[in-house]
Amino acid sequence: MILSCRHVSSDIPSDLVIKVGELTFNLHKYPLLSRSGKMNRMIYETSRELDPNVVVELNDLPGGFEAFELAAKFCYGIAVDLTAANIAGLRCAAEYLEMTEDLEEGNLIFKTEAFLSYVVLSSWRDSIVVLKSCEGLSPWAENLQIVRRCSESIAWKACANPRGIRWSYGGRPSRTNSPKWSAAGGGDPRDSPVPADWWFEDVSILRIDHFVRVVTAIKVKGMRHELIGAAIMQYAAKWLPGLVKDNNNISSSDDYSSIAAGGGGLHMIVAAGTGPASAGVREAEWTGSAAREQRMVIESLISIIPAQRDSVTCGFLLRLLRQASLLKVAPALVTELEKRVGMQLEQASLADLMIPAYYSKSETMFDVDLVQRLVEHFLVQEQTAEGESPPAGKHGTNAKMRVARLIDSYLTEVSRDRNLSLTKFQVLAEALPDSARSCDDGLYRAVDSYLKAHPTLTEHERKRLCRVMDCQKLSIDACMHAAQNERLPLRIVVQVLFSEQVKISNAIANSTLKEAAAAAASVATDGHPYQPIISTRKQLIEGTPQSFQEGWATAKKDINTLKFELETMKTKYAELQNEMDGLQRQFDKMSATTALAAKTGKHGSTAASSGWTSGWKRLSRLTKMGAMEGQEQMTAGGGVAEVAAVRKGTRRWRNSIS
Repeated sequence: MILSCRHVSSDIPSDLVIKVGELTFNLHKYPLLSRSGKMNRMIYETSRELDPNVVVELNDLPGGFEAFELAAKFCYGIAVDLTAANIAGLRCAAEYLEMTEDLEEGNLIFKTEAFLSYVVLSSWRDSIVVLKSCEGLSPWAENLQIVRRCSESIAWKACANPRGIRWSYGGRPSRTNSPKWSAAGGGDPRDSPVPADWWFEDVSILRIDHFVRVVTAIKVKGMRHELIGAAIMQYAAKWLPGLVKDNNNISSSDDYSSIAAGGGGLHMIVAAGTGPASAGVREAEWTGSAAREQRMVIESLISIIPAQRDSVTCGFLLRLLRQASLLKVAPALVTELEKRVGMQLEQASLADLMIPAYYSKSETMFDVDLVQRLVEHFLVQEQTAEGESPPAGKHGTNAKMRVARLIDSYLTEVSRDRNLSLTKFQVLAEALPDSARSCDDGLYRAVDSYLKAHPTLTEHERKRLCRVMDCQKLSIDACMHAAQNERLPLRIVVQVLFSEQVKISNAIANSTLKEAAAAAASVATDGHPYQPIISTRKQLIEGTPQSFQEGWATAKKDINTLKFELETMKTKYAELQNEMDGLQRQFDKMSATTALAAKTGKHGSTAASSGWTSGWKRLSRLTKMGAMEGQEQMTAGGGVAEVAAVRKGTRRWRNSIS
């Protein structure tokens, strides 16, 4: 319980009332006049007023009433216990009160400065505690260089040789225990090698601006970039809700006042109610000041991530990008983060890539434009890397293949969104070069999923959609499925069937070559002829699964039917060509007759005209008969291509006549 009034036990009545915050101090003028220049001026100004009950207010004193109480005790000559918990506030209060050496030797500024330099900065634990206590002392702690000196002290100790650190088992037996600084070679049997990340948990309790100062100082001292990245990821896991899938390993925070009790290492994590959000905090609850704090943390973390590749994981970068999109982080920082993701996009997982379109202008559920930009950044980075180090081409090819599989899976997921336009789907599918995919089965699944979700596509749009995949890169299973897929255009089905036939023929040819080579090798070694397991094409087909045989038989029958219909159309086209030649001859004859009729009369013209009309009628009847036969073939089940051929032949004839 905090009392509202403090006074000094003395026989002399108090003659000065000072109010700091909500607390009032009844003191004497002389002890304060002798040690504080600011109090000297303020007491002189109040003494000129006639009212003896004037209260001196110090509401802007850094450190609050706790620091003033310690400074007042020092002025009265009472012993003051300096600790890491109170030294920062007391040092700022001494500067505010102008307790310099000009008034008295060994004044409070001198004593607090000596304690900071010789006691605090030589201790890991005290440096952390003092830097944490500076959070409420801005800008005094910055102007007095307390933050800078503590940050550099922490950075120096974090980068020191771990052999000079002995792990502390005192106090809480957990990863949050701080190391004790001592000479190497201690004989304590409890000593064990210190892990490289021993300092992560301690620095993660700091406020973001102080954490940035520490990490910046550590960078300058040359620590490995992967360790700095790991420290940043641990800090983000503690302070950004929803960034990691599992926050159970983050311990609950102790009260800050527990630090002052000392003993057994640094156990404080953050003040209760003001530190990392619990796992139950949802994105929708981030509003107002909480959103601003989260935005500041994300922007600061983006600015200090090491530039080297693999400093942090791609999953962490994508989750950070998701939060940045949600909280409307500065566009320049978001672009920088997207470039960092592009550097290692092949390491991403599908779950991390499914970023909702929070503020996108499109109506899609997921931010497809963002993924498109990530792929573009990836390709730029790969092209730059190949130009700088050509021997790394194999690694670049493998990375592109992994990204291609990732994008195919992503397209399969987002294709179910009915608001996803065909253009966006096609642009993302074609963003990677053809060499990135050795097999287009993933693209086929995405295309089929898009066709299911968009049944109203026109024939032209379906053909345009299917152009993103290469039928020759489909596996046998995918070809079997595509051959029976009613959603695909007929032209694509024909291409798939042809590709399947070519693959089977190549497989049979390769098998025959291998058998011949094995037979020759067998004769050359032991003189016994090699007996192949499957020696004929019939036996090879019989050795395949029954489902494959049935599918192949159906496909072969369709191909033969199409070939027969194609030959029929060729014959009809030849007949039409002959008729056209006859008409051309009649036309030439009619032209000559017309010229003669101009001299002799109309008889020749009428005869030529009747010959032309009869030829036209015969050609018209033949054309109608061909069209009727084409419709009948279409009704039989395979006539789409034939009717198109008839129409195409007729159109060519009309163009030639005109």
